[in-house]
Amino acid sequence: MIYWEIFLAFFIPGILGYGGGPASIPLVENEVVGRYGWLTVNEFSEVLAMGNALPGPIATKMAGFIGFEVGGVLGAAVGVFAAVAPSLILMIALLGLLYKYKDSPKVKRMTLYVRPTIAVLLGVIAFRFFVTSFEGGGTFHTILLIALSYVLLERVKVHPAFVIAGSLLYGALFMG
Repeated sequence: MIYWEIFLAFFIPGILGYGGGPASIPLVENEVVGRYGWLTVNEFSEVLAMGNALPGPIATKMAGFIGFEVGGVLGAAVGVFAAVAPSLILMIALLGLLYKYKDSPKVKRMTLYVRPTIAVLLGVIAFRFFVTSFEGGGTFHTILLIALSYVLLERVKVHPAFVIAGSLLYGALFMG
Protein backbone atom coordinates (compact mmCIF):
# COMPACT_ATOMS: atom_id res chain seq x y z
CA MET A 1 0.00 0.00 0.00
CA ILE A 2 2.88 2.40 0.72
CA TYR A 3 4.10 2.20 -2.88
CA TRP A 4 0.67 3.16 -4.18
CA GLU A 5 0.68 6.16 -1.83
CA ILE A 6 4.17 7.16 -3.01
CA PHE A 7 2.95 6.87 -6.60
CA LEU A 8 -0.10 9.05 -5.95
CA ALA A 9 1.89 11.59 -3.94
CA PHE A 10 4.06 12.37 -6.98
CA PHE A 11 1.76 11.47 -9.89
CA ILE A 12 -1.03 13.87 -8.92
CA PRO A 13 1.29 16.91 -8.61
CA GLY A 14 2.84 15.87 -11.92
CA ILE A 15 -0.55 16.07 -13.61
CA LEU A 16 -1.74 19.25 -11.92
CA GLY A 17 1.56 21.12 -11.65
CA TYR A 18 1.72 22.89 -14.99
CA GLY A 19 5.23 24.15 -15.67
CA GLY A 20 7.28 21.42 -14.04
CA GLY A 21 9.18 21.34 -10.76
CA PRO A 22 8.70 24.83 -9.30
CA ALA A 23 4.97 24.80 -10.08
CA SER A 24 4.42 21.39 -8.54
CA ILE A 25 6.43 21.92 -5.31
CA PRO A 26 3.44 23.24 -3.30
CA LEU A 27 1.39 20.29 -4.52
CA VAL A 28 4.12 17.82 -3.51
CA GLU A 29 4.38 19.56 -0.13
CA ASN A 30 0.63 19.19 0.37
CA GLU A 31 0.81 15.46 -0.36
CA VAL A 32 4.02 14.65 1.52
CA VAL A 33 3.50 16.86 4.58
CA GLY A 34 -0.24 17.47 4.77
CA ARG A 35 -1.84 14.32 3.45
CA TYR A 36 0.58 11.51 4.31
CA GLY A 37 2.69 13.13 7.04
CA TRP A 38 5.95 11.59 5.84
CA LEU A 39 7.92 14.78 6.49
CA THR A 40 7.53 17.88 8.63
CA VAL A 41 7.50 21.30 7.01
CA ASN A 42 11.09 21.83 8.16
CA GLU A 43 12.24 18.48 6.73
CA PHE A 44 10.45 19.25 3.47
CA SER A 45 12.20 22.61 3.22
CA GLU A 46 15.54 20.85 3.70
CA VAL A 47 14.71 18.34 0.94
CA LEU A 48 13.67 21.24 -1.30
CA ALA A 49 16.94 23.04 -0.58
CA MET A 50 18.88 19.88 -1.44
CA GLY A 51 16.85 19.46 -4.62
CA ASN A 52 17.63 23.03 -5.66
CA ALA A 53 21.33 22.62 -4.92
CA LEU A 54 21.78 19.58 -7.15
CA PRO A 55 21.64 19.67 -10.96
CA GLY A 56 18.60 18.38 -12.78
CA PRO A 57 14.84 18.56 -12.32
CA ILE A 58 13.74 19.35 -8.76
CA ALA A 59 10.62 17.19 -8.74
CA THR A 60 12.41 13.97 -9.69
CA LYS A 61 15.18 14.48 -7.12
CA MET A 62 12.62 15.14 -4.41
CA ALA A 63 10.55 12.15 -5.50
CA GLY A 64 13.59 9.90 -5.39
CA PHE A 65 14.73 11.11 -1.97
CA ILE A 66 11.32 11.08 -0.32
CA GLY A 67 10.42 7.77 -1.97
CA PHE A 68 13.65 6.28 -0.62
CA GLU A 69 13.00 7.61 2.87
CA VAL A 70 9.49 6.18 2.91
CA GLY A 71 9.85 2.97 0.90
CA GLY A 72 13.53 2.20 0.31
CA VAL A 73 15.00 1.63 -3.13
CA LEU A 74 11.69 0.48 -4.60
CA GLY A 75 10.01 3.56 -3.12
CA ALA A 76 12.60 5.79 -4.79
CA ALA A 77 12.00 4.08 -8.13
CA VAL A 78 8.22 4.40 -7.75
CA GLY A 79 8.52 8.07 -6.76
CA VAL A 80 10.74 8.99 -9.71
CA PHE A 81 8.54 7.05 -12.14
CA ALA A 82 5.42 8.75 -10.76
CA ALA A 83 7.04 12.18 -11.13
CA VAL A 84 7.85 11.62 -14.81
CA ALA A 85 4.85 9.45 -15.74
CA PRO A 86 2.42 12.29 -16.63
CA SER A 87 4.91 13.81 -19.08
CA LEU A 88 5.83 10.39 -20.41
CA ILE A 89 2.21 9.45 -21.02
CA LEU A 90 1.51 12.76 -22.75
CA MET A 91 4.61 12.44 -24.94
CA ILE A 92 3.67 8.92 -26.01
CA ALA A 93 0.13 10.03 -26.82
CA LEU A 94 1.33 13.03 -28.82
CA LEU A 95 3.92 10.91 -30.62
CA GLY A 96 1.16 8.46 -31.54
CA LEU A 97 -0.88 11.35 -32.89
CA LEU A 98 2.12 12.64 -34.85
CA TYR A 99 2.76 9.21 -36.40
CA LYS A 100 -0.92 8.89 -37.28
CA TYR A 101 -0.78 12.14 -39.28
CA LYS A 102 2.86 11.97 -40.42
CA ASP A 103 1.86 11.96 -44.09
CA SER A 104 -0.39 14.99 -43.73
CA PRO A 105 0.81 18.04 -45.70
CA LYS A 106 0.28 20.25 -42.64
CA VAL A 107 2.48 18.03 -40.45
CA LYS A 108 5.17 17.88 -43.14
CA ARG A 109 5.08 21.66 -43.46
CA MET A 110 5.30 22.02 -39.67
CA THR A 111 8.42 19.82 -39.54
CA LEU A 112 9.96 21.88 -42.33
CA TYR A 113 9.48 25.00 -40.19
CA VAL A 114 10.84 23.34 -37.03
CA ARG A 115 14.06 21.95 -38.54
CA PRO A 116 15.77 25.31 -39.22
CA THR A 117 14.82 26.51 -35.74
CA ILE A 118 16.42 23.45 -34.17
CA ALA A 119 19.52 23.88 -36.35
CA VAL A 120 19.90 27.50 -35.25
CA LEU A 121 19.43 26.60 -31.57
CA LEU A 122 22.03 23.82 -31.83
CA GLY A 123 24.40 26.20 -33.60
CA VAL A 124 24.01 28.79 -30.82
CA ILE A 125 24.69 26.13 -28.18
CA ALA A 126 27.75 24.88 -30.07
CA PHE A 127 29.07 28.44 -30.37
CA ARG A 128 28.61 29.02 -26.63
CA PHE A 129 30.41 25.73 -25.90
CA PHE A 130 33.34 26.76 -28.08
CA VAL A 131 33.59 30.20 -26.46
CA THR A 132 33.44 28.67 -22.98
CA SER A 133 36.00 26.05 -24.00
CA PHE A 134 38.43 28.68 -25.29
CA GLU A 135 38.01 30.76 -22.14
CA GLY A 136 38.21 27.87 -19.67
CA GLY A 137 40.55 25.39 -21.28
CA GLY A 138 42.65 27.50 -23.56
CA THR A 139 43.17 27.56 -27.28
CA PHE A 140 45.62 24.64 -27.44
CA HIS A 141 43.38 22.18 -25.58
CA THR A 142 40.28 23.24 -27.50
CA ILE A 143 41.88 22.90 -30.94
CA LEU A 144 43.47 19.58 -29.94
CA LEU A 145 40.15 18.15 -28.78
CA ILE A 146 38.32 19.41 -31.87
CA ALA A 147 40.92 17.93 -34.24
CA LEU A 148 41.19 14.65 -32.37
CA SER A 149 37.41 14.31 -32.14
CA TYR A 150 37.06 14.95 -35.88
CA VAL A 151 39.66 12.30 -36.73
CA LEU A 152 38.16 9.74 -34.35
CA LEU A 153 34.57 10.34 -35.45
CA GLU A 154 34.98 10.82 -39.20
CA ARG A 155 38.11 8.90 -40.14
CA VAL A 156 38.43 6.09 -37.58
CA LYS A 157 34.62 5.80 -37.04
CA VAL A 158 34.80 5.56 -33.24
CA HIS A 159 31.41 5.65 -31.49
CA PRO A 160 30.57 9.18 -30.24
CA ALA A 161 30.09 7.94 -26.67
CA PHE A 162 33.73 6.85 -26.55
CA VAL A 163 34.90 10.17 -27.98
CA ILE A 164 32.88 12.06 -25.35
CA ALA A 165 34.19 9.81 -22.56
CA GLY A 166 37.76 10.28 -23.81
CA SER A 167 37.30 14.07 -23.94
CA LEU A 168 35.97 14.07 -20.39
CA LEU A 169 38.92 11.99 -19.24
CA TYR A 170 41.34 14.32 -21.06
CA GLY A 171 39.73 17.32 -19.41
CA ALA A 172 39.89 15.73 -15.96
CA LEU A 173 43.54 14.77 -16.34
CA PHE A 174 45.03 17.76 -18.16
CA MET A 175 42.70 20.71 -17.61
CA GLY A 176 41.37 20.17 -14.07
